[in-house]
Amino acid sequence: MATLVLSDAVALRVRSGILEQTGATAAVLQSDTMDHYRTFHMLERLLHAPPKLLHQLIFQIPPSRQALLIERYYAFDEAFVREVLGKKLSKGTKKDLDDISTKTGITLKSCRRQFDNFKRVFKVVEEMRGSLVDNIQQHFLLSDRLSRDYAAIVFFANNRFETGKKKLQYLSFGDFAFCAELMIQNWTLGAVGEAPTDPDSQVDDMDVDLDKEFLQDLKELKVLVADKDLLDLHKSLVCTTLRGKLSIFSEMEANFKNLSRGLVNVAAKLTHSKDVRDLFVDLVEKFVEPCRSDHWPLNDVRLFLNQYSASVHSLDGFRHQALWDRYMGTLRGCLLRLYHD
Repeated sequence: MATLVLSDAVALRVRSGILEQTGATAAVLQSDTMDHYRTFHMLERLLHAPPKLLHQLIFQIPPSRQALLIERYYAFDEAFVREVLGKKLSKGTKKDLDDISTKTGITLKSCRRQFDNFKRVFKVVEEMRGSLVDNIQQHFLLSDRLSRDYAAIVFFANNRFETGKKKLQYLSFGDFAFCAELMIQNWTLGAVGEAPTDPDSQVDDMDVDLDKEFLQDLKELKVLVADKDLLDLHKSLVCTTLRGKLSIFSEMEANFKNLSRGLVNVAAKLTHSKDVRDLFVDLVEKFVEPCRSDHWPLNDVRLFLNQYSASVHSLDGFRHQALWDRYMGTLRGCLLRLYHD
């Protein structure tokens, strides 16, 4: 969504055939377009807090047009958001906008608007209790889809997930937003469904922060790969069920222990902020790339992950079923989205 200068806007309107439709002169069209720019300049400060636009009496704008104006103002370019996703929304990142503009072909003015919108939404909702999506909708009056996209942007900015490495470039914003939604629903304080037990707790941003107690508990899953008997039994259960159902069965059987160690070790490392940031790098390195190198079809990946997750419930010596389900339920969905066969 490029921000047009006045002359570009006039030329665009001329090409639309408006002069022929209305019988207006080029001078009238130029003046009318300039009036629109002046009006927008006065409206823009209201767009920074959309509820103010609804309650102001200066501009007579029908509700449907107000909604369209807000939605268009907060819309963003996929190419732009991929460049800043997971980065701190600070002056340091803002200094990079010249380079991002050059790289993406999006005008600098548009890059600044999009960045400022991301930062504005982040600052308003980062410490609010309750649903991140609902808070964004309530305070910025965005559509459900756009609110969910902004929730992903806020979540990634808060947790500083790495998205810029070369091996992650094949992933779209939609891929990351899908994973963000799963993590918000299952891995945050808000996912627990209750406030912190300490009444003096300052933890208000319940949908924004990952549940640190949950991340600490994930270390308990290491027994699945540290205990040789459990690891062998897990492999046996998965292989017995999937024999004859996978086109890459022999590759899966040979690589099972490496894949399992990769998935479980990712969980065990999430107590460290750097490893949280590198979550997507680790998932691609430990699971996506090995499966891709063996040419696993997507459906085989799905069958494997489903059985790999479910068979843990048949391991008599394992005592962390609920924790495993909370972890793998989200991870399974993310891996299937990250896997492009």
